[in-house]
Amino acid sequence: MTTAAPELLTVSEVMARLKVGRTKVYDLIRTHRLVSIKVDGCRRIPAHALGDFIASQIGEAA
Repeated sequence: MTTAAPELLTVSEVMARLKVGRTKVYDLIRTHRLVSIKVDGCRRIPAHALGDFIASQIGEAA
């Protein structure tokens, strides 16, 4: 049985989904509010990490 690798998003894809700028995405990564990894020097955000971030923001707003 194999486990599926998580979908990895680029910073540009996260920018589009959150409708924020590049600086904001890197700020979220820098402050550990958004989990990311580096793949050969390229920053990637697991899709589930973006979902977790959005869920936490909704929870804070409620």
